[in-house]
Amino acid sequence: MEKDIDKIQKNADTDIVIRIDDFGGKIGLTIREFVTGERYTGFTKAGTRIPADKFKQFKQAINSINEKDLKQPEEQETLSDDSETSKQEEGSSEEIEEQAI
Repeated sequence: MEKDIDKIQKNADTDIVIRIDDFGGKIGLTIREFVTGERYTGFTKAGTRIPADKFKQFKQAINSINEKDLKQPEEQETLSDDSETSKQEEGSSEEIEEQAI
């Protein structure tokens, strides 16, 4: 039994395939890379398999991820830089006031 759930493009030659399958008589969720190339087309060793009895734990772990944590570091730095700039500007005006006194 194989049931493809989704395919996510990783790059021009590689997709990440998510499927429910039966391996060695045991049903589970397989997440594996599938490459299309001149020399080889098929699944690679890169990936993992979640046994059916561990799927609930895996699903809870995935659902616990905060999407904000997946933002690119430069997006987070921009937010930090803006607040640092504000703090530095506040500090500069305080220094000017101290010098005037």
